[in-house]
Amino acid sequence: MIPLRDNVPRTRRPLVTWTIIGLCSLLFLFEQLLPDSILFEFQHIYGVVPARYTDPAYAAAMGYPEGGYESMVTYMFLHGGWLHFLLNMWVLWIFADNVEEALGPLRFTVFYLLCGLVAAWTHILFNWNAVAPVIGASGAIAGVMGAYFRLFPRARVVTLIPIIIIPWIIELPAVVFLGIWFFVQLLSGLSGKVAGGDAASVAFWAHAGGFVAGLVLVRWFLPRGCQFCFDPRNRRYDRGE
Repeated sequence: MIPLRDNVPRTRRPLVTWTIIGLCSLLFLFEQLLPDSILFEFQHIYGVVPARYTDPAYAAAMGYPEGGYESMVTYMFLHGGWLHFLLNMWVLWIFADNVEEALGPLRFTVFYLLCGLVAAWTHILFNWNAVAPVIGASGAIAGVMGAYFRLFPRARVVTLIPIIIIPWIIELPAVVFLGIWFFVQLLSGLSGKVAGGDAASVAFWAHAGGFVAGLVLVRWFLPRGCQFCFDPRNRRYDRGE
């Protein structure tokens, strides 16, 4: 399922969301300029490699620099290919502007990074000895989706569902779209396989962990006394005490 648009308007410019998209775009273009051998090393150093943190002997043998915990942040701004990059940025564009407006720029920035950190550690927990780097904004974006699920339960999402070669466009309640998405991530993580691939190659547990983090943590990031939601019938925000 691919979200095309939602029905929640914004009343402020989502400056943090634009900044995140800009940083991811610049770094992705930088990655495209690197030779394959350098790109491999770059993604291993600035991506999250679980075994680097759980197996010091392996990390030393592979020549990883000591520490390396900054990669828990840098991995969120790197991507592995055009489809990976474009899908992540598109989903961020659909859902993040409204969450940023609800939280405010500073709270949203901290919330986004925290969800990305939880996503990374969730991936490590379930892929303890994995040696492939995890990169991408999808864990943090999953946190945004979890926040959207909680803040905008009455929103609706126009969704593209490809059926073989036939595009089917349908409007779904946000809770249905996001609930199905989360269930697919959780089921894929539990099964360990998807489309013939290794689950470690797609960070399903990072997605699930980020979503739960966003769902749980967003209430602590809302401005005090704000019960923030959108009423699609009146097309307005309710900021009632």
